[in-house]
Amino acid sequence: MLKEEFSLGDDGYALVLNVFTIFYALMYPVAGWLVDKFGERRVMLGGIIGWSVACLGGGISRTFGSFLFFRGLLGAAEPTNFPAQIKVVAVWFSGKLRATANSLCVAGSSIGAIIAPPLVAWLAMQFNFHMVFIVAGVVGLIIALLWFLIYTEPPAEVRQEVERENPVKDSGRSFTWGQLWTTKSLWGILIIRFVSDPVWYFCLFWLPGYLQEESGLTLAQIGMFGWIPFLVADLGAIGTAAWSDRMVRNGKEPLLARKIMLTSVAVLAPLCCLTTYVSNPFLTILIFALVAVACLSWLFTLSVVIAEAFPVKNVASVLGIAGGFGALGAVLFNYFVGQMMGSVGAGNIFIAMAFMHPIAVLVLWTMIKREKVPVLETEKQLVA
Repeated sequence: MLKEEFSLGDDGYALVLNVFTIFYALMYPVAGWLVDKFGERRVMLGGIIGWSVACLGGGISRTFGSFLFFRGLLGAAEPTNFPAQIKVVAVWFSGKLRATANSLCVAGSSIGAIIAPPLVAWLAMQFNFHMVFIVAGVVGLIIALLWFLIYTEPPAEVRQEVERENPVKDSGRSFTWGQLWTTKSLWGILIIRFVSDPVWYFCLFWLPGYLQEESGLTLAQIGMFGWIPFLVADLGAIGTAAWSDRMVRNGKEPLLARKIMLTSVAVLAPLCCLTTYVSNPFLTILIFALVAVACLSWLFTLSVVIAEAFPVKNVASVLGIAGGFGALGAVLFNYFVGQMMGSVGAGNIFIAMAFMHPIAVLVLWTMIKREKVPVLETEKQLVA
């Protein structure tokens, strides 16, 4: 519908995606720093209000330029979500429950993706696409109010329990911004997000259009069935996260448990190669449902890996930097898809996607470890 409204081709639609994603990538590290600096409660509230206003702006836009502006504003506001969310999980939950709690929290974004296809299709057919953005903006403002009224920071006894079980024994110390960039694990996380995030972005941004244009589903059918991959992905990712927590409760070192789980689920991602050999759209949905389980398991639990590899005071900053690199990878991949979908065919794009998670597995095992904050000379002298 956006293509028809603004007379766009695949490259024009890719521009819409990339305006959002570029601002998203640029603001992600800033959002992580803001969360560590000013706290998760205030920064999350500002972000929710910001992206709700951006949705409302998209709804009232009547020109392509104004629509792009509000997509950029949406991209700048949304990155507050995940750094603030992982900070909440890091300060409220120990390693025995952290992955499950994190997956349940992050599942909120995918629950939105489950609700969106039928709701968006109904609103668009009953009214127009502008109403979709207006409704989303109003719902966002309601969520902002709920966050303001409900969320509180953990009491002292909860913080003390989490600190006792924190695998990174930092004695309250944390890395400076500059020191973070000297750690091997940060660079490993960045590479993982850069190569694995684009697969999930493809599922979010291109799958509905692919099902319409290549598989022949109508908009109404997308509304009826397009939510299925996201529901399967949510349930699967919550289940894999709970499995990794169970390994921790059975005595497995937390970071090792996450690595085992992520490696096991990564075998699902290359299934996307089968899509071009399938003519039935419902088999295509099934394949992408399994691929989405791998994508969301990695997105969910990689945040927990960050929380277990770095001090709590650095968690939001690391996730912000990593999220920015993941979005940058999505920008490049979106551009590639927009330019090449018609010429090289979807099959070659799916082949490229099939290699991304196996590369991420290799990086996970070779670069990610528990990082120790360097002891300052003054601290050494005090100990001596």
